Amino acid sequence: MKFRRKPRENVEINLASLIDVVFILLLFFVVTTTFTRETQLKVDLPEAASGTPPEQTELKQLEVLIAADGSYSLNGRQLLKSDLAGLSAALQKESEGDSSLPLTISADAKTPHQAVITAMDAAGKLGFAHLRITTVEAQAAP
Repeated sequence: MKFRRKPRENVEINLASLIDVVFILLLFFVVTTTFTRETQLKVDLPEAASGTPPEQTELKQLEVLIAADGSYSLNGRQLLKSDLAGLSAALQKESEGDSSLPLTISADAKTPHQAVITAMDAAGKLGFAHLRITTVEAQAAP
């Protein structure tokens, strides 16, 4: 006896809907991801109560001194231009592009706040991460 076999149906997986879902997920992640990097300076402030200076290392250090009139000095040399561009150029030249060097900002007590912010902005734009602001120990009243 010959039995007839039923013709087999070809089983196919419909990939169109799977591909649609993957593209929608990809589109979602592309639209919701932000690619801007917020620039922030990490400021390591020394404690003013101890009165001990930070440890001196043998690495090259940069020190920005800001006078009461807002003029800048970098490692003891007076800068000709006391603006953001002049300070940035001097920092770039002195550091030779190495933004891992520690940078110390020392400002006079009567220095305008804008001059200190300008120095911090120049350091941030060049990528300096090791930033210190010097303080002096408070004198006890007699």
